[in-house]
Amino acid sequence: ALHPGYGLLSERADLAEACANSGVLFVGPDAETLRKQGDKVSARSLALTAGVPTLNGSGPDASAAEIHAFFDAQGAMPLMIKAVNGGGGRGMRVVRTHDDIDTGFAQAQAEAKSAFGDGALYAERFLPSVRHIEVQIIGDGANVTHLWERDCSVQRRHQKVIELAPAPHLASATRTAILEAAIAIGRACSYRGLGTVEFLVEQTGSFYFIETNPRIQVEHTITEEITGFDLVEIQLALASGASLADVGLDQPPVLPTGFSLQTRITTETLGPDGTFLPTGGKLTTYNAPSGPGVRIDGYAYSGYSTNPNFDSLLAKLIVHEKSGDLVRLFAKAERALSEFQIDGLDTNIGFLRSLLRLPVVTEWAVDVRTLDAQMQELIARQGGQDRFFAAEVGAEVAAVDVHIGADVLRAPMQAMIREIHVAVGDIVAKGQEIAVIEAMKMQHRILAETGGVVAQVFVDAGDTIATNAAVLSYMPDDSLKAISSEPEIPAPDHIRGDLTALQDRIARTLDENRPRAVARRRDRNQTTTREIISALCEGGDFHEYGQLVLAGQRRKLGLDALIDVSPADGIVTGVGAVNADRFAEGRSQVALLAYDSTVMAGTQGFFGHLKTDRMIEVARDQGLATVFFTEGGGGRPNDDDFAQTVQSGLKVTTFAEFA
Repeated sequence: ALHPGYGLLSERADLAEACANSGVLFVGPDAETLRKQGDKVSARSLALTAGVPTLNGSGPDASAAEIHAFFDAQGAMPLMIKAVNGGGGRGMRVVRTHDDIDTGFAQAQAEAKSAFGDGALYAERFLPSVRHIEVQIIGDGANVTHLWERDCSVQRRHQKVIELAPAPHLASATRTAILEAAIAIGRACSYRGLGTVEFLVEQTGSFYFIETNPRIQVEHTITEEITGFDLVEIQLALASGASLADVGLDQPPVLPTGFSLQTRITTETLGPDGTFLPTGGKLTTYNAPSGPGVRIDGYAYSGYSTNPNFDSLLAKLIVHEKSGDLVRLFAKAERALSEFQIDGLDTNIGFLRSLLRLPVVTEWAVDVRTLDAQMQELIARQGGQDRFFAAEVGAEVAAVDVHIGADVLRAPMQAMIREIHVAVGDIVAKGQEIAVIEAMKMQHRILAETGGVVAQVFVDAGDTIATNAAVLSYMPDDSLKAISSEPEIPAPDHIRGDLTALQDRIARTLDENRPRAVARRRDRNQTTTREIISALCEGGDFHEYGQLVLAGQRRKLGLDALIDVSPADGIVTGVGAVNADRFAEGRSQVALLAYDSTVMAGTQGFFGHLKTDRMIEVARDQGLATVFFTEGGGGRPNDDDFAQTVQSGLKVTTFAEFA
């Protein structure tokens, strides 16, 4: 059996399908259910089919232009741009104007690609003052039940900070309607396993489905505390074929016992401007609280060193108050936080303690905007008396020699440098974007604090830097104006530098820029591969796949040499129209593959094999005929970039697919 964990791997339909095909038991819903529930757009369609209200939304995988049009159609009301896949608050941006859409779209797409490997986005109507309520559903493929709801309304940047079960102050009729809606969605896909159905709830009691998480979630712990069920044990039993009756859930759910709260201890601190800054370092001491009603789920240990490429979560604090007294619950949680003993790096414990003492939180008069609205008060009052004497924390930052009179721009957090936009000698204005950094798969901009001239650059793209590490130094010049908030409108005929570079790179694969290779074909009275494809597709289009792929010999020849000697890795592939003048539009399309004997004698390279398999897959999925020109020299033995990891070429699916 394979348990995919709490992460987004558990929502991968292809993984569930591969397990099924290999005889491995996948602990979670089947591939068909994951396809229906694993992305937000498909889940919305399923909810509508089940009669559950949803927010107005755009189409799936929407472009920026389509979101602009949807914005106008909604009367210029605020929208939420969201990643189709994934979760955790990543790939989400609220937009209120057309200008916001372009910026928000680019940022959300970059985050989604980094976090989930998929930049598909869509948009839906944004509701500001709502509660975020989610329902724990459990199904055995025939029946679906629930184990009550959780309130996740205290959030920052769409990420949950406090989770509470069951939801306090929720009207009985609203609770019943939400629970029934969640079960209806589960039944609509014959749900098997554990899942969470999420809703936005207005003060009026109106509610809207937003997404399903077809997996066990990080906050499942508080449901376990109020019901007494071990959800992981139930999940494993259901995956093994058990029914709801077998796990004791065939009767109406037992009433919850008291309230349970979860909050997350992370390697972050709250800055003076309200920004959460990832910290880094090594845990020299780690001791967690314990006692009746206090549970810790975590992985931290003395000696652990942080990594900015991964989530900053150290531990989850789960507190249960059987009496149902919210005041006692929050007091117990705050006291437990004070009993953590953590030395070596900074955490968000001070912020959490301040949050748990806020009257608006202890009375649970909250919505998804509460944290933002209370941020200044939280900054002013964060912290409290610890139960231990803590060592002074301060990560050492490497010293740099700075020119006399220069100011230093420093990193606000431990992160990876994604982009550097300036070089020594560049003139920068106040507010100009200097660099883009990434921490926990979320991107942040570093802006110039004043105008000046860049004197030194201390980092490169790809570097991992500590909090307060020097990024660059510059000679300040207050006479330089601040960057205008009005975007510069480029000339209609302007071509960006990166696009020009791409066009030039594509051009180097074409016959007109390979005169020596073409001359060799002419000497033999032969046409080139691209001429053959052009003649075959005369009167129609040819869309090439993998045009910029190169031979797997970078360690031996280097990138520049490979661009010249191995265009397309010796095989031109794509989809083209043959006899387009004789068939209706779309009926003339075929998958085209043609070895290029001018590239390494037409031998089959490592990446060329992958291109071949991809085109056969496209032909199969789209029902296309395949035209394959096989002039070439057979296998290529010296693609050795992967010699240490690939021992044979038997992983390719070409022959099996053709068979």
